[in-house]
Amino acid sequence: MSAMKEHPMDVTETKTEGLSRSFSIRVAASALAEKLEAKIEEIRPQMQLKGFRPGKVPASHVKRMYGKSIMGDIIQEVVTQTSQEALDERSLRPAQQPDIKVDTDIEKVASGDDDLIYTMDVEVMPEFEPADVSELELERPTAPVSDEQVDEAVQRLADNNKKYDAKAEDAKAEDGDAVVIDFVGKIDGEAFEGGSAEGQAVVIGEGRFIPGFEEQLLGVKAGDETELNVKFPDDYPSENLKGKDAVFEVKVQEVRAPATPDVDDEFAQNFGLEDLEALKKVVREQIENEHKSLTRNKVKRSLLDKLDELHSFDLPPGMVDAEFNQIWAQFEREKEAGRLDDEDKDKSEDELKEEYRKISERRVRLGLVLAEIGRDANVVVTEEEVARALNQEASNYPGQERQIIEFYQRTPGAMAQLRAPIFEEKVVDYILERAKVTDVETTREELEAEPEM
Repeated sequence: MSAMKEHPMDVTETKTEGLSRSFSIRVAASALAEKLEAKIEEIRPQMQLKGFRPGKVPASHVKRMYGKSIMGDIIQEVVTQTSQEALDERSLRPAQQPDIKVDTDIEKVASGDDDLIYTMDVEVMPEFEPADVSELELERPTAPVSDEQVDEAVQRLADNNKKYDAKAEDAKAEDGDAVVIDFVGKIDGEAFEGGSAEGQAVVIGEGRFIPGFEEQLLGVKAGDETELNVKFPDDYPSENLKGKDAVFEVKVQEVRAPATPDVDDEFAQNFGLEDLEALKKVVREQIENEHKSLTRNKVKRSLLDKLDELHSFDLPPGMVDAEFNQIWAQFEREKEAGRLDDEDKDKSEDELKEEYRKISERRVRLGLVLAEIGRDANVVVTEEEVARALNQEASNYPGQERQIIEFYQRTPGAMAQLRAPIFEEKVVDYILERAKVTDVETTREELEAEPEM
């Protein structure tokens, strides 16, 4: 098939306001007719219709039978090609998908009686010169890992891996003890499904059982038989149990007291490591990786702040609106769930919208700046990198990996969302390699501190 640019196309720019452009585009009926004839000649040799020898169906018959259907496909193809040509000829890069409306009667166009005329409204990317990244001056806060931090982390590990030793038979259960019990739960004298167990360890004060259950075990000792009177919460997940009064018949097997294990080689061997030094080495590496991540976040924030200060240009309104709508929808979900920050609770809706609009503008501006720097530097995201991100995303949904992967593969927008953060991180790496970055020693607390707005 011949390229569209060989066919008559008339483009008139009807509006230029900031980054908004409107075009009226006319494609001659004769050009569409030529494409129809060419398409018919292309498919005719493969056609098999009753009453005709294979490949010998006359063009006039094909046109009469399938002309309108074929012309519908041609019109779509022509609109796609000519709209892109109109942008390319003017070196315009669309910020979002152009809005296209056909102005002529599509039936008349399809029958060859009218030229195809359509309107294209489009927001274009702003033209700007990105800052010279080699001139950027940044401080990178770093925090060394101290022996004290490692010792504290290992001790926390020990505290979280308590062992429980049997108390004397006449010793009473205290807060924090583990009580090993057999129990049968009953409602209105009838045992209910899932309400019985043998040899169940209950740690008093952990709050893993329904309210009142653990507390009523305070003071019991080995060999005791008792009843616990409890009420299932109104929001309990089981419909048959929520809000019901229940009695648990309990027999106490043993009462055990918590003991923090000694931090020694034997403790380290519980984690499959040779000795305590090996455990400390692993813990130190974990903390170092945490510090690296915090350092990266800090220097990236500083870099983005600097880029935001250095660039000022018109933003495509549609991109800002889309970003704002996304942020506002998230805000509405948080508000509904009662998870708003205290400072947001006291602000009016107009104040909040103004703040989130500014955040949207910052995000769009920085996105465009990073995209331009990445484009100039030929930063690309490889298919391998996207595949790794996709597998990582799928692993968050055990048992549904295949469905998640298939969803992303058939949804271009979803794949773009996977690709975008990878591209951003690679551009940030590119900038940090070229900027004047000075390491500044600080503390873990400073690394974790939220930036002042």
